[in-house]
Amino acid sequence: MSNVTRLRHAIPMGQNINAAVSALDKAIADAVDAAKEAGLPQGLIVGLLHDHDHAHAKTHHMVTK
Repeated sequence: MSNVTRLRHAIPMGQNINAAVSALDKAIADAVDAAKEAGLPQGLIVGLLHDHDHAHAKTHHMVTK
C-alpha cells in the first residue's frame, strides 16, 4: 500500500486531531483483534470494514453534493 498517503504526514494538523486519529486507529485495530479472537473469518472482517468505508464515502458524496 505504498500509494496511500497518511493525512497526518501530508498536512499539518493540531494535536487534538492527531490524538483523535491515533485513538481511532487503535480502536479499529483492537476491534479487529477481538473479532479474530472470537473466530470471525478474515473475509467477513474485511467485508465489514469495506462496507463501512463504502457507506462513509456514499454519505460524504450525498452531503457534499
